Amino acid sequence: MRAVRQVYLDHQAATPLRPEVEEAMRPYFRESFGSASSLHQHGLKARDALARAREQMAAFINAESPEEILFTSDGTESANLAIKGTAWSPKRRGSHFVMSAIEHPAVMGSVEFLEQHGFSATRVGVTAEGLIEPESVRQAIKHETLLVAVHQANHDLGTIQRIDAIAEVTRAQGVPLYVDAEASAGWIPLDVQALGVDLLSFSPHRFGGPKGVGVLYRQRRARLASLLHGGTQENGRRAGTENIPAIVGAGVAAELVGRECARRARQVAGLQERLWSGLQARVPLLRLNGPELGRGRLCANLNLSAEFVEGEGLLLMLDTRGIAVASGTSCVSKSLKVSPVLQAIGLDHGLAQGAILLTLGEQNTESDIDYVLETLPPLVAKLRAMSPIWDEYQQGTTDSVVSPRRGGTHPRPAGRPTTR
Repeated sequence: MRAVRQVYLDHQAATPLRPEVEEAMRPYFRESFGSASSLHQHGLKARDALARAREQMAAFINAESPEEILFTSDGTESANLAIKGTAWSPKRRGSHFVMSAIEHPAVMGSVEFLEQHGFSATRVGVTAEGLIEPESVRQAIKHETLLVAVHQANHDLGTIQRIDAIAEVTRAQGVPLYVDAEASAGWIPLDVQALGVDLLSFSPHRFGGPKGVGVLYRQRRARLASLLHGGTQENGRRAGTENIPAIVGAGVAAELVGRECARRARQVAGLQERLWSGLQARVPLLRLNGPELGRGRLCANLNLSAEFVEGEGLLLMLDTRGIAVASGTSCVSKSLKVSPVLQAIGLDHGLAQGAILLTLGEQNTESDIDYVLETLPPLVAKLRAMSPIWDEYQQGTTDSVVSPRRGGTHPRPAGRPTTR
């Protein structure tokens, strides 16, 4: 039996561990296994490794000091610490948050939790391409606003936000700014001093590092209360024994990707263009969700809707052919709900149901892309053949949202299923 080729296009969820990272981590599982809190020589080795990783992370984002780097368990914990830690700071000045309507579930969930405990929030709308307007942020800020939370690049659409312009607004209003860089780290250079942010988080497992470690940058004047208690680790802001092997690997991954960021972006941008142009030519009624390819969109992201096709069905069929994609952010894809991001940009419900997310990595090749171009279009055709709405479209009794006909047909009812 012929083996199925494997093509991985879900790099936003996780990436393969780089060999250099694995090699750097190896000694800290056996030979140098001590806790950084211990006073003996084994503890000293762990503390030295922790300090080195902190320096690597500070250099990666151009932090003023390694002491501004906090290690957590992942990006979700970092977001929770940034938001809840700000809310529960003993010297907070208000109880109001500002965030966009398309933030990551970790940010949304943290704010929603605080709303149940007496806090309030304003959700700023976005453009049809998922862009946050700085002026909308300014209008949302109140006297009691204690934090503005936005992302550098959207986890669904790949939209790159104008963080510098938003930071100008927050500085003028005297409000701290937290930036979620989960989707952008490793693809866009991070310079927290140039951006003017107060808090910023990301996860190294998205650029060749290990899972089980997250990073939170805290500008030294930012007020932040601890969520975990019972230890003095991370300058008293995150109690618990540090995951030294993962932290060591994270530092090495950050150092490597910091040197290679521009090259990686150029390489993957070429693959992104090859994939998108090829699919455009082969799949009719295909929509790119979010901004056009270029400087306004992450080079690794393609969010696509094939009209009259459900994204979940297409994802599962691609998986049987060895092609791994996503149907939304990994934190919510199991819920089988339409992406809140696609809802927020006003995407037609049927197209939102049909969306799949393809995120590329530096391990992908032109041969991988060509295999996807050979495999995906016939699967779309197969799924459409199962769709009663596709039959109605071909008969002219219903219309397309992606490419409407002129007169004589009726639009597809919102929310109507596209397959049997």
